Amino acid sequence: MGYLRPTFAWLEITGLCNENCRHCYAGSSPQGDHGSMTVADWRRVIGELRGMGVRNVQFIGGEPTLHPALPELIRHAIANGMRIEVFSNLSHVGEAVWAALRIPGVRLAFSYYSDTPADHDDVTMTRGSHARTRANVAKARSLGIPLRGSVIGVLEGQRGTQARGDLLQLGVRDVRTDRIRPFGRGADGRDPRMDRLCGRCGRGKFAVSPDGEVWPCVFARWMPLGNVRERSLSDIYLGTPMRAARAELQAVFPDTGVSMSPTCLPDCNPSFESCTPQTACAPDASCGPTEDDGVIGAPGRSVRYYDPGVSGTDC
Repeated sequence: MGYLRPTFAWLEITGLCNENCRHCYAGSSPQGDHGSMTVADWRRVIGELRGMGVRNVQFIGGEPTLHPALPELIRHAIANGMRIEVFSNLSHVGEAVWAALRIPGVRLAFSYYSDTPADHDDVTMTRGSHARTRANVAKARSLGIPLRGSVIGVLEGQRGTQARGDLLQLGVRDVRTDRIRPFGRGADGRDPRMDRLCGRCGRGKFAVSPDGEVWPCVFARWMPLGNVRERSLSDIYLGTPMRAARAELQAVFPDTGVSMSPTCLPDCNPSFESCTPQTACAPDASCGPTEDDGVIGAPGRSVRYYDPGVSGTDC
């Protein structure tokens, strides 16, 4: 497969979410469900990923912690030699999930919108979500779970810079920023456009939906490539629809075809790609983007933010 060898997969195990965020690209809500994929289906997919050489997976939703089989699937992926990230809103985490998150090789990512409950809850459309998320960030820190915070700008005047500072005060060393992606509810009713993608969709990565559909990425949901309940992942990844999708993307993003990097630029947040924890206060070039004074810049880079006013963020 050359440089197109698959290395990363999003496993969207549910469309159910206990929040109703204004910008959700998946359109998830409390009215969603776990789809038609069974636990056996997901276990088989994880085994197929191992056979394809994929070693990085992200469990996502919806809200993945609401799926009763998440702890089992985490353990199955670990047993198959995978590094795992769970992307959550961190407002509903049961004890079985906490136990699974503490397994070595598992890290936790979460979305955060403001240092104030009013702002955060306005984005999530869920009263009390800020307090629950913040409390669970503190709990994850106390349990020693590797954390990544994602501050996404959604509302005019949103306190994103203060949100980042709040996470630093809580001891989260890896804090990133992102913008609304114009898909799902984030598109405000507009049809999805290919030129709003990053151009690297399907190049070493793909997503599996709660109903088994495979997409080039979680944002390219209008580009179905096949269904894992009908065909193997390997057949889908090497198949005609995937090749056609790459060609279509190549026509819109001609410069991406010459890159050997598997990383989405700008960062297709949520995704951890090849990011690994690091102790040095230095940019991690494989994870992006970075932020300067509240402005997204330097795609493909992320920093563990240093704040001289916050203890524990220096080297």
